[in-house]
Amino acid sequence: LQLDRTETAVNNLNPAFAKKFIVDYHFEEVQKLKFALFDQDKSSMQLYEHDFLGEFSCTLGMIVSSKKIARTLLLGNGKPAGKGMITIAAQELSDNRVITLSMAGRKLDKKDLFGKSDPFLEFYKPGDDGKWMLVHRTEVIKYTLDPIWKPFTVPLVSLCDGDVEKIIKVMCYDYDSDGGHDFIGEFQTSVARMCEAQDAFPLELECINPKKQKKKKNYKNSGIIIVKSCKITRDFSFLDYILGGCQLMFTVGIDFTASNGNPRDSSSLHYINPMGTNEYLSAIWAVGQIIQDYDSDKMFPALGFGAQLPPDWKVSHEFAINFNPTNPFCSGVEGIVQAYSACLPHIRFYGPTNFSPIINHVARFAAQATQQESASQYFILLIITDGVISDMDETRHAVVQASKLPMSIIIVGVGNADFAAMEFLDGDSRVLRSYTGEEAVRDIVQFVPFRDFRNAPKETLAKAVLAELPQQVVQYFKHQNLPPINSEPA
Repeated sequence: LQLDRTETAVNNLNPAFAKKFIVDYHFEEVQKLKFALFDQDKSSMQLYEHDFLGEFSCTLGMIVSSKKIARTLLLGNGKPAGKGMITIAAQELSDNRVITLSMAGRKLDKKDLFGKSDPFLEFYKPGDDGKWMLVHRTEVIKYTLDPIWKPFTVPLVSLCDGDVEKIIKVMCYDYDSDGGHDFIGEFQTSVARMCEAQDAFPLELECINPKKQKKKKNYKNSGIIIVKSCKITRDFSFLDYILGGCQLMFTVGIDFTASNGNPRDSSSLHYINPMGTNEYLSAIWAVGQIIQDYDSDKMFPALGFGAQLPPDWKVSHEFAINFNPTNPFCSGVEGIVQAYSACLPHIRFYGPTNFSPIINHVARFAAQATQQESASQYFILLIITDGVISDMDETRHAVVQASKLPMSIIIVGVGNADFAAMEFLDGDSRVLRSYTGEEAVRDIVQFVPFRDFRNAPKETLAKAVLAELPQQVVQYFKHQNLPPINSEPA
């Protein structure tokens, strides 16, 4: 499927194409792209009429995680097409600026017979049809001619279409419960003008009622509206953090407890079928192939739990499945799959099903990353398990502690066990508490039963599992007041 094509750069071996391709970005999908270059010979629109100069294929995830990539152009057979190189750079198009306004009023006109006024403000911008369009309405402040409204934040695109010079209109009304609000006055300004307001030097704008202005000779105004402060900041997205160089650090934890069944037996969840897969492998592939694009060295620790290990057959709840405790890293998702298949014959499935050691293992690394005080690393632990957690209290405690760290936990339940405990850890319905009563500061657990996806295309599992991850990443760094690395100020 051809998405789009650039202009032709005439008689040029080092072209820089002006045309930009706009692509919708979905983190939880593998979005494959191919860039093919041609030498235009004829005026034909048919590609086969032109000389092929080479192509390059990758995923959108690879491009955004590098921000800019330069690669050799290849022929169809995967060999280099001469010396040609292609360079691709990505940027996010959306305007992520937000504006926070703090407003007050002074000596507004009195509109109620027996009391004062109940003032509120409305902000308008010009619409495409030339009519004023309501953007924001403040709350009503009762019985006062000197209101102080609560500060509010709106996207800059909403308030002025992202153009700080655009004229906006502010109207002040006295609230009436029957809906017939009395007009107090209005003025026009721009975001650029309002941004002149500083905490020590508020900006004062006269609130004018044009009818009164016409009638009365000595009319000054219907009060003053004060901009106490006006700040533009950036509301960073997941993509901002990734383009800023944040790496997603991926760890897999695999359940080797006896309830899985003997892996040599075809009824076992660890039995590798003639197709070379099982539910554990399917889950590793589905999640891993997406996350690996966001990790520059693609080296992933893979840990097992609940098995007895040679030579002394002690039970371990956090062992490297490549049996190298000092270097549990596997190269890419393929490396995890190979290490998993290789370790199965050498361990004895045992128990109990303890989650907390592996959660605490990854949390130690996530805690080290916080010392950099930058948005450079975020840890994702994928636990694949067949059942009921034995150390629920310790696990709840571990999750609550991990919720303070740059870390998320994905649990995929395989087999047909009762997963009520997992649903409980996934704090979608209520906040998770530790046995000490401490609440999780954010929901970091996403639980998905594999059985819901057995007959679905494999992409759907990854989508369900990774859907919440981008906002978890943003939520963490925001909470810590950490902007993306090398981000421009608003």
